[in-house]
Amino acid sequence: MQSQDVAPRPAPASADPAVDVEQAEAALVEHYPRLVRLAYLVLPPSLGRNRRVVTAHALTQRALPRGRTATPVIPGQATGRDGDPGYALVRLRVLRTALEAGTPLSFRALPKRAQLPPLLPLVRGLRLFPHSGGADELALDQSLSTLSGPARAGYVLRGLEGLTDAEVRRVLDAARVQDSAAALREADTVPAQYVLLGSPEFDPCALQARPTDLMRRRQHTKAALAAAAALAVCGALILLPGDGWGPDGAAAPPYAQNPAAQAALDPAQLTRAAPTAWERSARTDFSVWPARGELTKDSGLLRRALAVWARPGERVQVSATPGTPSGGPSGPPQLLYAGTVDSARVVILYDGLRIVRYAEPKDGTQGAALDFARVDGADRTGASALVLGRADGNVRYLTAPWVKKAAVRDLMKPSAAATGLALTGGVAAPLASSALATGACTQWNVLQLTDGTGSHLLTDLGELLPASLTAGGPEGTSSASGASALRTWSPLACSLAEMRSAGVRSVNAWAYARQSLPDGSGAARWVCTRAETWRGDGTRVLAQFLQPGGTYAAVAAKAEDVPACGPRDPQVLAGVLWKSEGGHWYLLAAGGEDTASIAATGGLHATARGNVLIAAAKQGARAELKGTLTNGGSVAGLG
Repeated sequence: MQSQDVAPRPAPASADPAVDVEQAEAALVEHYPRLVRLAYLVLPPSLGRNRRVVTAHALTQRALPRGRTATPVIPGQATGRDGDPGYALVRLRVLRTALEAGTPLSFRALPKRAQLPPLLPLVRGLRLFPHSGGADELALDQSLSTLSGPARAGYVLRGLEGLTDAEVRRVLDAARVQDSAAALREADTVPAQYVLLGSPEFDPCALQARPTDLMRRRQHTKAALAAAAALAVCGALILLPGDGWGPDGAAAPPYAQNPAAQAALDPAQLTRAAPTAWERSARTDFSVWPARGELTKDSGLLRRALAVWARPGERVQVSATPGTPSGGPSGPPQLLYAGTVDSARVVILYDGLRIVRYAEPKDGTQGAALDFARVDGADRTGASALVLGRADGNVRYLTAPWVKKAAVRDLMKPSAAATGLALTGGVAAPLASSALATGACTQWNVLQLTDGTGSHLLTDLGELLPASLTAGGPEGTSSASGASALRTWSPLACSLAEMRSAGVRSVNAWAYARQSLPDGSGAARWVCTRAETWRGDGTRVLAQFLQPGGTYAAVAAKAEDVPACGPRDPQVLAGVLWKSEGGHWYLLAAGGEDTASIAATGGLHATARGNVLIAAAKQGARAELKGTLTNGGSVAGLG
C-alpha cells in the first residue's frame, strides 16, 4: 500500500566538521554509484574501458579514511547530498586518487598505489564495460580523452556535481591540482553537454560482460609457444597506425576463416529489398524495408559495420536489449539504412531476428557503437519506425516505407493538436525525447505515424525500437491515437519512465474501474498499464490510481512476469491507502467488472460486495487483498 504523506528531509550538516570513519562509510555506501561514476569519468580513457571500470571501483572502495578526519573542503551547493561532510570527504579522496592514477609512471620515483593495476576487485576471464550510449556519448568520451586529468575533473565536477567554478577550484586545490584555473580554462574547450554525464555510457555500476579471447586462453594453458604467438599478434596490432580506419575499422582481429563467415562479412553479399517490395508482399515487417540513405554504396563503411558486428573490439561500445543475442551474423544480413546522422555515420542491418545499429564518428576517429534489438514477430505497427540516432536530447527516427505522415504530440495534453514532422527519404525530423529528459516530468512527447490503416502512437524508451501505445481492455486493444485513449493516457504518461531499457514492445492502458470517494471527494479512476516485451518474459504491470482533477496518477501496485491485466488473465485487483480532504484515512481497492467481492486481511479486516472496497483505516496500515470473481474464481491483489 502507498500513503500520500511525505517524511521531512533531514537538515544538512554544518560545514567543515571532523568526519568519523563510520560517517564516511555511510556516505560512500549511499552514494557509491555516483562516486564510481565520478572516478570512471576522471580516469584517463587510455586505460581502456575494462581497466577504467575495475580501477574506478577500486579507488572508490579505498576512499575510506583510517580514522577521524577533518574535511578540508565542503562546497556549499543546492542539493542535500552536498551538505554531508562524509560525502565531501570521500568524494575528495576519490578525485585525488583518480588524478594520481592518470599520472604517468616515472623512473625517478616509486609509483603510487593508484598508478598500479588494482588487485581488487579481481575479475578473471571477463571484460567488463558500461552499456553503450549513442553517438553523442561516444563523441563526448573522445573529447574528454583529449583533456588533461585536472581539466576532466573540472568538467565532471561542473556537470555531474553541479558545482560553480569557484567551488570547483576549491575542490581541485584540495585535490592537489597545481593550477585549477588553467584546468577550468582547458575544460571550457569541450562543449557543456553535462546531461550526457548521467548516461548509462558512463555508469560503471551497470555493466555488460564479454569473455576475453577464449581460444587464446586455451592456447595459453597448452603451450608457451601459443602465448608467444599471441603476443606477437598483439604487438603487430599495436604498431598499426593510430589515426583513421583500417579495412575492418574497430573490429577485433579475425580468429577463423571459413566461407560462411567470409560471406557474412562481404558488403557485396548484403541483401536489399526492392523499393516497392512492401506493396506486393504479404508481410509488413522489416524484411520489406528498402535500403535507404546516401551511403548505401559505401563499401568501406559497410565492411566496417559487418566486421565490427562479427568481432567487436575494445573500442566498440556494445549494447543489447534484454534477451537479445549479440553474436555475429549467420549469413549476409539485409541492409536497411546507411547514411550520416548528426555527427555519426550510421548503418542499420537486419538478420530476421535482430535490428543492428552500427555508428562511427564521421570525423574518422577510431571507436564505434553497436546496438542490438530483438524484432522477431514484428507486425505492421512494431516495424513502423526505429531510432537512427540521438543528439542534444532529441531522437531521430527512420520510418517504414508505408508511413505517409509523421507528427509529434504531448501525451500529457490530450486536447492539443499534433505537430507535423518533416519526412525526408523516410527519415523524420528530430523531436525532443522524453525518455532522455531529466528533472520533473512536465511533458511526454510521442511519435504519431499515419499509414494506410490509420494512426499509431510510438514512444521512445531509450532503446533502438520505440514502443507502441495502445488502449482498451485485454480482450481487444486499439491504437492510443483516439480522443478517449489520449484522455486515458494523459495522467499515466510519466509512468512510462519506469519501463525504460527493458526491451518493451508495446504498452496498453486499461481504465478498469471507477470508484466514488468518501467524504464527498468525487470519483477516482483505476487504470492498469501492461508493458509487453519482444522476448515474451519481463512483462511489467502497474495499477494506477487517479484522484479527481489530478494531473498525475499514483502507482498503487506493480508486478513483473505476471499474466494479470493481459489477454491470458484479464483480471486485476489493487488497493491504496488514501487521505481525504477532511483528514481521514481510508483503504481503497478496486477490481475489474468481473469482480463480485473484495476482502482485506492483515493490518485491517474489511469486505465489500462488488468490484470496489472502501474501509476506514489508520495512517501506515497495510492489508492483503483478495477478490472473488463472478464465475467463482479468485484474484489476488497485484504486487
